[in-house]
Parts: sequence; structure tokens; C-alpha cells
Amino acid sequence: MDKKSTREGFGEAIFEAGNKKELVVLTADLRESTKVKKFAEKYPLRFIECGVAEQNMIGIAAGLALAGKTAITTSFGVFTPGRTLDQIRINVCYNKANVKIAATHCGINVGEDGATHQALEDIAVMRTMPNMIVISPCDYLEAKKATKAMLQIKGPCYLRLGRAKTSIITKPTDKFEIGKINVLLKGKDATIIATGYVVEKALKAAFMLKKEKINVTVINCHTIKPLDKDILKYAKQTKAIVTAEEHQIAGGLGSAVAELLSQKYPVPIEFIGIKDRFGQSGKPEELYKYYEMDEKSIVKAVKKAIKRK
Repeated sequence: MDKKSTREGFGEAIFEAGNKKELVVLTADLRESTKVKKFAEKYPLRFIECGVAEQNMIGIAAGLALAGKTAITTSFGVFTPGRTLDQIRINVCYNKANVKIAATHCGINVGEDGATHQALEDIAVMRTMPNMIVISPCDYLEAKKATKAMLQIKGPCYLRLGRAKTSIITKPTDKFEIGKINVLLKGKDATIIATGYVVEKALKAAFMLKKEKINVTVINCHTIKPLDKDILKYAKQTKAIVTAEEHQIAGGLGSAVAELLSQKYPVPIEFIGIKDRFGQSGKPEELYKYYEMDEKSIVKAVKKAIKRK
């Protein structure tokens, strides 16, 4: 199958769900970039173009949700939640409004757009919001499933999406359930817990390690909040953890996993992610390597975690 982006999976799912009369889609002058153009063309009466006014968009969405609609807002992650936190916190989360916030262009896979457009702090911000669910799918197919799943539940939800086209590593038959991890590989020496686009890199790292007779478990943690406590089972089995994410290490998936394990079953943990820095312009693969988020960096982190047992 050709490479596709998670934002494309989202766009296809929204279009397929367009027959739901309660569904309203909003955007902030980004219908093409967020892949909701097809929905807008077929369902113009349930599509709202808010212009470059993201804070207003969140307010409108909350109002629609409180009036009985399912409102989906779309923008880049640096804009929503980047400049809309107050509205998300009070209008959406405080009211438990049925608003789904889809943020595209998250992570350094945005590439040449550079630091200003690479959302690297959004998971940390959104997982601290009461009543908010946080989902970060790993590929096109999973993004489709995640979108459809979040439409089946009531309340606030944040869907983190990427710009770059990537390999499709899941299968149409794979089960997707909000709040439940997917175990992709099983091994006894360490566990890699990854989310988003770096799940593929975690798998590549696992195959590299296998050549050195190091067998690891690889977990696709697509839901960061609520975090699946089944992670504890694999921590107990392998007694060494590596987390991998396309996000600041502070406050992201790694922090969520560390919070869980520190209370229930402390084990050595190594963190793959952005180390308190901004992104920069460059091709995605160059940036993954530069920020030590490629498969070779994951291999090094696994070996370090194993030594700390």
C-alpha cells in the first residue's frame, strides 16, 4: 500500500461519517491542509469556515456541542491547542462539551515548515486538561479508526495527526479501542512503548536488536490519556522500558508512563523524544536523526535500559 499521512486517514473518516446529521466540521482557513475539503464540498450546511480565528472556532464548536451537535474543529497543532488553550479549558473541558479537536502538522515530520509550525508540546498541554481524551494514531489506517471511535463517545477528545506520508504498519483487521494498547511484538529483554509516527521506528529498532539476539516487546500506545494500565504487565515481564514519541520528553507519553510505573512498579526507563528544544527546518528523516529519534537512537536507548536493570 502506498504511503499516506494520518491527516489523510482523518479526512477520509470524516467524509465517510458525513451522513451523521449531528456532525458539524469547523476549520480555521485550513480545509485543504486538514483534509476536510471533501466533507465541506458535500455537506456545506454542516461545515463552518471560521477564518484565521481559532479561539472563536473553539467557542463556536462548544456552543454547537452544548446544543446537541458533535463538533469537530480542525487546525494545525501549533494553533489549536497552541493559541486556544483558554477556550479549550473552559468552553470545552469544563463543560464536558462534545467537541473533537483534530490537530494536524504535529511533530517534526512537518519538516521544512520549521520550528514555528512543529507542534511539540501539545500532548503535555492536552493531557493535563480534565475530561480530555488524547489520541495519537501511528498511521493512516489507525487514524481512520481513531476518528470513527472518537465519534462514538461523548465529551472532549484530542486527535493528534501528522503531515508527512508514512508507511502503513497496521492492518484493516487490527482492533482499535480508545484507552487500550496494541502489542505489535513480544520479547523478554525490554519493552518499547511508542506513539504516533515513531511506532514504525520502534519496530525497525526491534528488528535491528533481534539481529543482536535482543528480543523486545513493542507497544503501540495510541491513547495517551487515559493510559492503559496493562503497560504494567509488560514492565513486570521485561523490567526495562523505553518510551518513544515525536514530542517534548517533558509532559508527553514518557512522562505519563513514568507516572504510572513510579507508583505501581518502578523499572529503568529511557526516553526518546525532543529534549527541551525547538524543532527546525529540514527533511523529516534528517530531523529524526538529528534529534536522536531514529531507530538507531531507540536501539541505543534499549541497550542502556537493559544495562540499568
